[in-house]
Amino acid sequence: MNRSKFSKLGLLLTLLFVVGLLVPAAVAQGPQYITYNSMHGDPIPRAFDEEMVAMWNEAHPLMPVEHSIIAHEDFKQAIRAYLTADPAPDVLTWFAGERARFFIDRGLIADISDVFEEYGFNETYAPGFVALASVDGKQYFLPTSYYWWAVYYRPSLFEQAGITEVPETWDEFLAACDTLNAAGITPITIGTRYPWTAAAWFDYLNMRINGPQFHIDLMLLKESYTDERVKTVFEYWQQLFDHNCFIQDAAAYAWQEALTPMAEGSAAMYLMGQFIVDSYPDELEDDLDFFRFPIIDPDVPIGEDAPTDGYFIAANARNLEGGKEFLAFIGSQEMQQKAFDELGRLPTRIDVDVSGAAPLTQKGIELIQTADYVAQFYDRDTTAPMAEAGLNGFARFWSDPSSIDQILADLEAERLRILEETAE
Repeated sequence: MNRSKFSKLGLLLTLLFVVGLLVPAAVAQGPQYITYNSMHGDPIPRAFDEEMVAMWNEAHPLMPVEHSIIAHEDFKQAIRAYLTADPAPDVLTWFAGERARFFIDRGLIADISDVFEEYGFNETYAPGFVALASVDGKQYFLPTSYYWWAVYYRPSLFEQAGITEVPETWDEFLAACDTLNAAGITPITIGTRYPWTAAAWFDYLNMRINGPQFHIDLMLLKESYTDERVKTVFEYWQQLFDHNCFIQDAAAYAWQEALTPMAEGSAAMYLMGQFIVDSYPDELEDDLDFFRFPIIDPDVPIGEDAPTDGYFIAANARNLEGGKEFLAFIGSQEMQQKAFDELGRLPTRIDVDVSGAAPLTQKGIELIQTADYVAQFYDRDTTAPMAEAGLNGFARFWSDPSSIDQILADLEAERLRILEETAE
């Protein structure tokens, strides 16, 4: 073999050797998978979830999502194990509020402030949801859907009583109660057999009087239940009893049963979540509207209860950067528009076209998107033991409003017990 042929053969063998080294490495590396664990197991949300993943995978063949759907209750039991695994799943579904804050405070959820910054979420998400996503100025949670709370009422009963405008202030609200009573109509219905319905009154009164930041700090056990500001909440609550605002024997009714007086026309209002419509008689829905919980102090930022679902990235994620890109896709205008159009999920972004929605839905979206802060609800914003004690305390107050001081002392004792227990 001449030298020329030998040189060409040597070069070819060298190239084959190098390629032989590179190919296994590329094969070993393979696609940069993103793992996504979801609790959207019901048929319609599951189909949407699967379509969303398919859209991503088609556009990102080298960074596909491995999708696992876990039954809702099983997911809630397993999430601590997911987050402490090494590696953990990259992207997970979850709830906002204390449910997320619990894991954020333990360093188990990744900081996604760069996602909010890079993709403009600080501007395209409603201010209340940016605040909800944030802890100490950094974002950790991507809120994507919610339902609102408000004071629902029957316009025909207001008209019957001679009330021409919905109350916007506390004094107007009390005056409306007096006017309804004078017309023989009970102002407010409620069922407190399960006292979470009463917790809504505490949430709103506390946010309207002391502001959403104090409310959240109280929920996080950073403030005392014997603080005079908390006592003031109950004093305002007492005013509703003084004006005979509520139906009699509220503890005898579950929340759905308390709809009956409203449907029959003997009670005018109900502080309740958007889901009230699901249980309200269809033939009466044209005579159902809502308004924002009245303002007590106009200088206080507006907080609203709107239990919110969304997504986060595990701090132990195997593919942190890929997870962030997938999270940005989930939170995009395109996907929120699709979720609104196909599932009716209310968007947390302000650039989703909601013009095709029913007027009440558009009104509810505006209610929340114009709020300064979006709270979750008493039992979602505080710890489970404190929530249980608080709900019991609200039930006691309902049956005996004169027992405020003892109720607050008992709640404070429970708060201190929980803090001591968690510090050990």
